[in-house]
Amino acid sequence: MIKLVAAFLILLIFAAGAAAAEVPPYPDGFRTERIATNGTTLHVRIGGAGPAVILLHGYGETGDMWAPMAADLMRDHTVIAPDLRGMGLSDRPEGGYDKRTQGQDIAGLMDALGIARADIVAHDIGNMVGFALAAGHRGRVTRLMLIDAPVPGIGPWEEILTNPLLWHFRFGGPDMERLVAGRERIYLDRFWNEFSAHRERFDEASRAHYAALYALPGAMHAGFAQFAAFDQDAIDNRAMIAEGGPLAMPVLAAGGEGSFGPQMAAVMRAAASDVTEAVIPDSGHWIMEENPAATVAMARAFLDAR
Repeated sequence: MIKLVAAFLILLIFAAGAAAAEVPPYPDGFRTERIATNGTTLHVRIGGAGPAVILLHGYGETGDMWAPMAADLMRDHTVIAPDLRGMGLSDRPEGGYDKRTQGQDIAGLMDALGIARADIVAHDIGNMVGFALAAGHRGRVTRLMLIDAPVPGIGPWEEILTNPLLWHFRFGGPDMERLVAGRERIYLDRFWNEFSAHRERFDEASRAHYAALYALPGAMHAGFAQFAAFDQDAIDNRAMIAEGGPLAMPVLAAGGEGSFGPQMAAVMRAAASDVTEAVIPDSGHWIMEENPAATVAMARAFLDAR
């Protein structure tokens, strides 16, 4: 009973915050479901009709980031946008934050929805989950678009780790959780500001919305666990490519002009045989806030090129 009351209070607090802080909404016709998969439960948005495309978000956001893209793709795709394990409104189990396990989360989600194969559009941590899904479940990913984040163990990974802007890759543990408790917005503002080419485009409503979600009990712990798993992710990714060879499906490797830019293609050419390089103009890392029109148009063109 105490746990139920606590959960109800959390929902009330979040609802009050959401009323004052809104991100672009998903269009009419989308529904949300809680879907059990691989020992956890994911919060999932589903809409549209046609070939399946799965949208995978990254750290500092949730599946809410994809609303403008979902509105476009739903015209001729079944669009599935989950919150990843431990993030947003998905469950926050103690473990399983290595990306191979999270790739299995998405494979299980596909099974639950009766989807044999799907296109993937991913950003940030979503890149790593999408890559693990494609490498570990050969034949289930038809096209793969990865946006503005490296993949552990692939290509110039060790060089990327030396970038001082990425100190948060090694930031975690109980003391770090205590440091940010009640200060989640301060911590997240650092990401939204420093990784932007136009920080003002990541507006106040979006910042307040995501900060409220990351302040939910266990959310920062799960976020730190995403980064703490990178060493294991690198081992797993190298092993999957060594065993199965380069990814064979078409891959669009897109970087923000003011962020990873063409380096995304350098990463993916180390692990895939059909890679197209792309740069999202007038944008840093936060492509759906900084230049959503160009990002949606690029994804649409890639998914339509069959």
